[in-house]
Amino acid sequence: MKKEIIFELPSPYRDTMRITAFRFGDTDNKDCEKSLAIVGATRGNEHQQMYNCSQIIARLKVLEEEGKIEKGKSIVVIPTVNNFSINVEKRFWAMDNTDINRMFPGYNLGETTQRIAHYVFEYVKDYEFGIHFTSHYRAGKFIPHVRMMHTGYEDTETAKDFGLPYVYVRNSKPYDTTTLNYNWQIWNTKAFSLYIGATARINEDAGKEAVAAVIRFALKQGILKNIDIPNGSESTVIASKNVHSVRNSQAGVLCKCAHVNDYVKSGELLGYILDPYEGTVRQKLTAPINGRVFFTSYGPNEYEGSLIFRMVEEV
Repeated sequence: MKKEIIFELPSPYRDTMRITAFRFGDTDNKDCEKSLAIVGATRGNEHQQMYNCSQIIARLKVLEEEGKIEKGKSIVVIPTVNNFSINVEKRFWAMDNTDINRMFPGYNLGETTQRIAHYVFEYVKDYEFGIHFTSHYRAGKFIPHVRMMHTGYEDTETAKDFGLPYVYVRNSKPYDTTTLNYNWQIWNTKAFSLYIGATARINEDAGKEAVAAVIRFALKQGILKNIDIPNGSESTVIASKNVHSVRNSQAGVLCKCAHVNDYVKSGELLGYILDPYEGTVRQKLTAPINGRVFFTSYGPNEYEGSLIFRMVEEV
């Protein structure tokens, strides 16, 4: 393993911010193939995403010592690109509240977050495969899945090699064009966003699942060799049209009756919105379709019109 500082930002009040890359494989060979790049937290509350990368680094150290990285292949892992915000527990860039994952491919003469995105992207853009551990804007729990944007370059068959329950191809929106996943795809990297585990809290079992998914994927791409690992799930490919949102029309306290991965039928009760003072039921939330609960909000207090549940229909 080799550690490399790819970006530094001096601070007058605290230690210099350093973005560190951990490189594995045949890194001394100038002709070594840039095989797989893995990027963790771009936001300051993505503790699970950084943790997932740390566990992958620990596993790759052992595999490298055992000679299980294919000759001529290389892997790089960047656990976080935003440790300043992690240190102060702020989701976006602490100075101006901008989102680094809305700054790609970056600009080396621009604002601070644009410069960070530029140096990170220049470092990872030539890899054949790219994995980003990312998070949703809503705090909650998902069924583990691979997410890709519909750009015309997405590769759903390769995405199945992670062995996660779903491969979700989401319709892209204008603001998505500045994300790492989108730009990776445009620059001919096969890019995958992995939603595994929580965000601001760490789930050790989810970390193990993240490691298994990445090792399984790298093994099937011929980057790793001679590893015994379960095949995982047989992935189902879904699109935006297969995913249905359930929002509340009343503000209040959320009490859930259904949880992630539960199968429910149309009209069945998913949860209640309760009056926070009197405890009376303000609204019953019911399933709009027959299908599986794909996402649930953590709650407990929900504003009117919040995303509470997402369901995926039978495909």
